[in-house]
Amino acid sequence: MVSNELLFKPVSPEEIEAAVEIEQEGYPADEAGTLESFRFRQTNAGDLFLGAYLPPQNSSSPPQLIGYVCSTLSPEEKLTHASMSNHVAGSSSVCIHSVCVAKSQRKKGIALQLLKEYISRLSSAQGSPYKRVLLITHEEMRPLYEKAGFTWLGKSDVTHGSRPWYEMRLDLEGKDAPPQIPADVLQNLLKPSSEKHNPTLVSDCHHGIEDLIMSDSEGTAVNKYDLLCPRGCRSIIIKKGVAQWTERTSVMMEPEGSRHSLLTALPPPPETAQWWLVTPSPMTFENIGFSRPAGSLSTGKPLKFLICAECDLGPLGWCEVGGTEFWLATSRVGYRK
Repeated sequence: MVSNELLFKPVSPEEIEAAVEIEQEGYPADEAGTLESFRFRQTNAGDLFLGAYLPPQNSSSPPQLIGYVCSTLSPEEKLTHASMSNHVAGSSSVCIHSVCVAKSQRKKGIALQLLKEYISRLSSAQGSPYKRVLLITHEEMRPLYEKAGFTWLGKSDVTHGSRPWYEMRLDLEGKDAPPQIPADVLQNLLKPSSEKHNPTLVSDCHHGIEDLIMSDSEGTAVNKYDLLCPRGCRSIIIKKGVAQWTERTSVMMEPEGSRHSLLTALPPPPETAQWWLVTPSPMTFENIGFSRPAGSLSTGKPLKFLICAECDLGPLGWCEVGGTEFWLATSRVGYRK
């Protein structure tokens, strides 16, 4: 259990030696930072060196440092030896060097609480240049950082110690704002098509979505017909019986006033919308296209929008980058009855 009494504050110069002790206790000798490197980070980027503390036991004792996160800044959007060896003040990338909790305080959720506090401070820092947070980690630590909102990018080119490292990233820009499609992508999504065809839409059905659902052998509600591009370009998106019908919170997939006339408006979040859920990978689709990453939900993971692979109409739905769930709005696809 995480203690609600944890204190968070920047690590002072006088506490650097205690932080190094936690570092050397927590990392192998060929990976642990040195006293010199810790002093460099605290001196040059002290506002990015955050400690977690147990409160004082009495009025005469100081808080006890039990963990920390330390970073420097870089203008680069990818971690390299150079970006992790220097500090360029005023840069947009926060490069995390270490996240460590004292051995006696582990398995209490402190590392995750510390990360969330750190990210919250970065996100709310007024006038700061911070746009993204980058780090490298070992594979077994991936779940921790994903819980904190980071996205797995794959193997890093950085070599430090004997084990391979993997890069992860969290974008801070627009984290709490509705996802927005880049202007050039939106222009392609809205361009007209010369193809003419009229697939069945939810609005054409007497009983609405109920006419388009069937139960599979396990009693799950799935699509009764092939899902098509609503524009009529004859592109088959999903074969019948593959997508699961579900209701979940709506998502704002385009700026107000920019919706294509062929696409129905979805309820504004946090109202509920109806979706076809497709899992576990893009290979499940017959045909589907993806936009560039654009915005994020509360998880902090970047989104991609789903579009027709043939005519680029969209957005028809969305997914999180690197995720295993793909969501198609039931009212934004056609049906081959």
